[in-house]
Amino acid sequence: MNKKIEFLRKYRKNAQLILCNEINTFDYSQLPDFWYDLFQEKSLNKRVERILYIWNKYVGIELRNTISYLSRHLKEIDLIMENNKYSILYTIETDNGEIQYYEGRNPKEAFNNIELGENWDKFPLSLRSFYQNIHNGFYLYASKSLGLVPLENVTFFDEDEWGIIEELEEPLQIDLKTTFGFFKSGMGGYVAIDFNNCDNENAVLWWTDEEPRYNINFWDIVDEWIVIGFES
Repeated sequence: MNKKIEFLRKYRKNAQLILCNEINTFDYSQLPDFWYDLFQEKSLNKRVERILYIWNKYVGIELRNTISYLSRHLKEIDLIMENNKYSILYTIETDNGEIQYYEGRNPKEAFNNIELGENWDKFPLSLRSFYQNIHNGFYLYASKSLGLVPLENVTFFDEDEWGIIEELEEPLQIDLKTTFGFFKSGMGGYVAIDFNNCDNENAVLWWTDEEPRYNINFWDIVDEWIVIGFES
């Protein structure tokens, strides 16, 4: 337990680990109902089963490989808090025995992204369902990358300078004013959605230094990249 707290505070000095007997002292109206029940469960195995049930319920098809990996490698989950914001900390043991910590933010958090919020209903239902029912972002704790970022950190493409645009071999096939990046690789890669062209969860794989790949399925690449991140 102490080692876990030391790890958390190595990256965020105000991070706290909430114990089972402490959850009753918090204003649980800030949390999803199932979180409150989840963290009163003392059995680690049952906690894992319950959180994976939620994943399966909402994105069982879209993130099937991620869920399959978690079902084999997720060892425990904890409730953590930083500056009055709550998250679930996932402790994952990789195939080579290393421990990875992933963070899943609270889906009841305030929507803190003006441009995205104004157009939120134009994005695929499956994407909105993940953010509203499972987590407001799910990513590697230490780097805040290799996963779906919190809504407040979703990249609005029209606000960034993309030098790669001047070097593209073919005309740009997305509108920067309607494109948002939801997944960050941490190495200059984004999985982004142009909400004017997102039927069937259509997306673009965008790089800061390579040619983009258009017309890919958002969940196919996100599912693949999350699993790669677990083992990286």
